[in-house]
Amino acid sequence: MKFSWFIWLVIAAGLTVGAAEVKLPAREKFRLVLLTGQSNMAGRGEVAPADRKPHPRVLMLDRSGQWVPAVDPVHYDKPAAGVGPGRTFAIALAESDPDIVVGLIPTACGGAPISVWEPGAYWEQTASHPYDDMLSRARRALRDGELAAILFHQGEGDCYGNSPELYQKRLFTFIKRMRSDLNAVEVPVIIGQLSRFPGEKWSAGKSRVDAAHRAAAAELPLVGFAESEGFTSNPDRIHFDAASQREFGRRYFEAYRKLLTKQSD
Repeated sequence: MKFSWFIWLVIAAGLTVGAAEVKLPAREKFRLVLLTGQSNMAGRGEVAPADRKPHPRVLMLDRSGQWVPAVDPVHYDKPAAGVGPGRTFAIALAESDPDIVVGLIPTACGGAPISVWEPGAYWEQTASHPYDDMLSRARRALRDGELAAILFHQGEGDCYGNSPELYQKRLFTFIKRMRSDLNAVEVPVIIGQLSRFPGEKWSAGKSRVDAAHRAAAAELPLVGFAESEGFTSNPDRIHFDAASQREFGRRYFEAYRKLLTKQSD
């Protein structure tokens, strides 16, 4: 990928540029990463200056559907959006192959239970249709590149009532439908583990959701699992802090790399 001298100067200054000024690579060299789920995928970590410094080969699809250099917050589902795992994953992927450019597709919706990740469902907290909007944004991105990975973190909103009993069936349906609708049967899906903060005692419901995530990784093709052991939280005790989110991005990438290695064996 070649940037004009102007783009290099702007990126070096740590500023954001408009999509009209970004020259995309050939489609097969533009590797897309779909970010989906709820708030811990959208990210609620505190943004530091380093999170605002673009990588020359990592882009993101902005709210208007234009490609711009990727800086946190990548998502815009709620005003609280901050550092998530996606940008760190994308940098690791870009640095694993100097010939590619990586594009992030943000679609996570804070608070959204698995029941609204289906066609036609509406989620009032973000005034959106999570599944339909995800498909629309992914299809827009696929005009320019090829889907390389799907990162998923969701389940906090399904740990109560009778939702845990229904979660595994809904999760499997979601993954299969998403892959079918995006023609992405062979695209790796990486599921991130729910929080395991120091001193946190899991409820039976949370344990059941975690078991569903692990079952997906064990039973569905090309599905991986990234653990959250040792991570710390924001003061709300719900969201991973920024340092944990950056490490989560690295763990997502390691799970992705292992899946590809296993596939090639």
